[in-house]
Amino acid sequence: MEYVTAVPHPRSQAASPRSGRRSLAVALPAGAIGAAVALLSSRQRWSAATASVAGGDFPLTARGSDVTGVPAALAIVGLAALVAVFAVRRAGRVLVAGLLALSGAGTVAAALLGASDRAALDEKAAQASGDTSATVAALTHTAWPYVAAAGGALILLAGLLALRYGGLWPAMSGRYERDGTPRPRKAAAVDPDRPEDLWKALDRGEDPTGS
Repeated sequence: MEYVTAVPHPRSQAASPRSGRRSLAVALPAGAIGAAVALLSSRQRWSAATASVAGGDFPLTARGSDVTGVPAALAIVGLAALVAVFAVRRAGRVLVAGLLALSGAGTVAAALLGASDRAALDEKAAQASGDTSATVAALTHTAWPYVAAAGGALILLAGLLALRYGGLWPAMSGRYERDGTPRPRKAAAVDPDRPEDLWKALDRGEDPTGS
């Protein structure tokens, strides 16, 4: 009876490193751009309306940060997680990648929920009119909440790629990590013709006359 040994195809062996490089090339810009877009969108006007103040119409606007601070906060968390992915390995990388994905999903959800919000404008109307029951009229919304949601989707994409291919991504080199072991100090050169160098060497406990 003859036994046939399966030989792995060269293309299948090279598939994993290639997938790691491609996913990394997508995840890094997606996460960074997504975080920047979500932060920028939170500073823009999300809604506008008018309130009746002293018998007249008073224009009011609400920025994304007035409506909800969640997208901006999660964008910062996602950006930090994107950097931290390369500082950890194995299980730690999976946890950080999961945090990255959750940050993106939370940004999307918060932005979409805030797209039709009017509570921020009602609060401003109450402050402007001095009437706690005051509400706004002629309410309009902009597209910026959906832009913030798109930024969150990019962060989510980066997190999903990190979960799937993060094990193939490079990590920070261990040569940059200090183990805490004190390193020997190199003795400073002593010029015998300079008295101040001799005194400094004596203060360090060195023999300035030694060769």
